[in-house]
Amino acid sequence: MSARSRLAALTGAAWLIGLCLAPEASAHGIVGVQDLPIPRWLFGWAATIVLVVSFVALAVLWPKPKLQASRERRLLPVPRFLDPVCGALGVFAFGFVVYAGLAGTEVPAANLAPTAIYVTAWVGVVFVALLFGDVWAAFSPWRALGRFGGWVAQRLAGDGLPEPMAYPERVGRWPAAIGLVAFAWVELVWTRGDEPMVLAVLAVAYAVVMLVGMSLYGVDAWTRNADAFGVYFGLFARISPLRWERGALFVRPPLAGLPSLDAGTGTLAVLLAAIGITTFDGFSEGPIWTDVAPELTDLFAGLGFSQAVALQITFTFGLLLVTGLVAGLFWLGINGMKTVSTQYDAHRLAREFAHTLVPIAAAYIVAHYFSLLAYQGQAMGYLLSNPLGDALGPGDGGLLGTAQWTIDYGWVGANAIWYVQVGALVIGHVAGLILAHDRAIALYGSAREATRSQYWMLAVMVAFTSLGLWLLSAANA
Repeated sequence: MSARSRLAALTGAAWLIGLCLAPEASAHGIVGVQDLPIPRWLFGWAATIVLVVSFVALAVLWPKPKLQASRERRLLPVPRFLDPVCGALGVFAFGFVVYAGLAGTEVPAANLAPTAIYVTAWVGVVFVALLFGDVWAAFSPWRALGRFGGWVAQRLAGDGLPEPMAYPERVGRWPAAIGLVAFAWVELVWTRGDEPMVLAVLAVAYAVVMLVGMSLYGVDAWTRNADAFGVYFGLFARISPLRWERGALFVRPPLAGLPSLDAGTGTLAVLLAAIGITTFDGFSEGPIWTDVAPELTDLFAGLGFSQAVALQITFTFGLLLVTGLVAGLFWLGINGMKTVSTQYDAHRLAREFAHTLVPIAAAYIVAHYFSLLAYQGQAMGYLLSNPLGDALGPGDGGLLGTAQWTIDYGWVGANAIWYVQVGALVIGHVAGLILAHDRAIALYGSAREATRSQYWMLAVMVAFTSLGLWLLSAANA
């Protein structure tokens, strides 16, 4: 079979995957919209077409790697005093949220802590990182405390201060991956995961673990590998055209920060966990899970567990299962690449192409959480004025005078949200194709060999896109 015939055959296979999955999505409601300007099933077809056309265009028009070498320039100097100032602000914000969780009402919607943690931090920081780079590193409260503690210790002990231990390479970023799954378990599974006091205690416990780790292995080594949030937000910051360094701000082409990602031990686990968490969050809102979950809960309850524990076991099983299926889909593409060209084994290919998952993870987050941030993010306006959820009299504006604000659900329409969601999925997966093609050319040395190696990856990208569309539709059925 000629190269052109193989390309046509694999393109057709990817097309069929899209057609099989996309119509399934159209069977469900899409963000509650019944009057979209174009038929809902057409979104799935259009997304598949964009990916296939992008793949063909890359094969023809992208013969040499363009993203492997870092191309950035210094944009402007940044005063060094901003770093400790931002750190101090991060510590203050952390303390404020913890205080609200401990001292405020136990009604989650009225207390600042749940919204600040689950909406502003967990979701909002990702959006900021995609646009402005790794701002979390500047504001991270435990990083700031760790650096300050190190500075004080250096002043007190001088040359007698022992060097931190070398961070074990065999452990890598696995602590960050485990931390992400643990956070997702608290948010999506644990029945007490929205209680303000519980969240405050867990936040303090996490900060203590971070400080102990930094004291043993150093601030930079620990935050680069073991801090779940530092690693998580740092990965998305590599998509941004901005890179912050102490004393300077650099600009680079979008996506240019991803090929240099050190995909060491545990990095792939972090990315697959990020995609799996968001996937399960969407899947758990759909009709399939709502039909299956009660039956599984009854099954576990029949084994002697209480109804609450059985429910948590069911959701834990679902979270791990969906994450495992996402990992299996990626490894299917990797093993398919290995059969096209046996030059590299599967583990080497997984490390080489791990960075291509970053824009896909970002696409899933933007698509799934954009409406949450657009609406529930407004709650911070009145929660900051009444962080403890105290009863206020008529006209009492609270600390900042905004306690009487309400959420405006009309500032962005359902159609606009749907376009943002679909656009994010398509752009994210096209970006993944670009990164995969560019790395393949650098790895195999020729555009022809690179294109052959990416046939399976195209099918994986189409499958991920169609899965994302289905989740958006099913979650709002």
